[in-house]
Amino acid sequence: MKISSPSHIPTVSAGAPLLRHWWANHAHSDRAQIDGSYLWLPKKSSNGTRSQSQLNMTRVVPGDIVFSCAAGRIAALGIVLERARSAPVAPISGHPLPGAAADDGWLVPVQFLDLAQPLRLQDHLAELKAALPARQAPLRASGEANQNVQLAELPVAMAVLLRRLLQPQVEDCEALIGTETDGKLAQRAIEEQIWQRADLGARDRRQLISARVGQGVFRERLERAEAACRVTGIMDRRYLQATHIKPWKDADDREKLDGANGLLLSPHMRLLFERGHISFANDGALLVSRHVNPYVRSAWGLERTLAARPFSSAQCSYLAYHRQRIFEKIGGGRRALEAADGALF
Repeated sequence: MKISSPSHIPTVSAGAPLLRHWWANHAHSDRAQIDGSYLWLPKKSSNGTRSQSQLNMTRVVPGDIVFSCAAGRIAALGIVLERARSAPVAPISGHPLPGAAADDGWLVPVQFLDLAQPLRLQDHLAELKAALPARQAPLRASGEANQNVQLAELPVAMAVLLRRLLQPQVEDCEALIGTETDGKLAQRAIEEQIWQRADLGARDRRQLISARVGQGVFRERLERAEAACRVTGIMDRRYLQATHIKPWKDADDREKLDGANGLLLSPHMRLLFERGHISFANDGALLVSRHVNPYVRSAWGLERTLAARPFSSAQCSYLAYHRQRIFEKIGGGRRALEAADGALF
């Protein structure tokens, strides 16, 4: 199987599709939804038709970013936690209105955080107008919110602009929510995008997703190069976990399935490796972070390591990434989008 990252999908790192950004307009105040951690819209308008905003509620996926606009300001940022589900009207109290049907609306769980420095739209109107989408623009030329558009998908240029104007607040919010979800939200977001990709067949999509948990083609290829845990020496595959050296969320399609981009590790060693508390030199020597708890270092036998065994040249390139980007790095979160001559990296 030959899989490559499609060039028409913008990326922030090799093979990682650009998560979508949305603009949510609130008629008066956004506090009900901010405090309640949700977005809600009826499934149909009063005349029985569906607006683009209502359709967009079913298009948001975990990990997507939501800029919350009310009273001429973007004062809160949200990150989508789950896909939309049917829910009755619950604008303030969290309880359905009398007579509301269970499928009257779409509810999207969103983790919102208030911004310490809200963005006043009038202060940046010229830049914002130049980046607005041609259709379904959430902002009018006057700078007022377009209340006919409750939820709009933003073009890449506008997403980059808003992130730049709000920096570093967007990255800080992402890092905080990423920590609260132990990184699982970012992985779920990439899984969702893989499922939506039209350039891959169902079998290829399943293989890429199964590689995240160390199964399928990735594990088969890994076991051709690695037979035991490099730290504990355990060889029983029932107790070993297939672990990406360059994390699955940062890898492109080929790297996700490349056996050289992996190690077989005992579960506790996998935890240390993925959190950057241990790594390996190219000659196989174990590297232990200064951040490791001394008791853990002793109890888990990090001072009684096996004889080093050199890695292959293909493995070494991935290990270099791990040592440079992950080893001894504390904290983190999704990388910021940045503009460079109109391009993303």
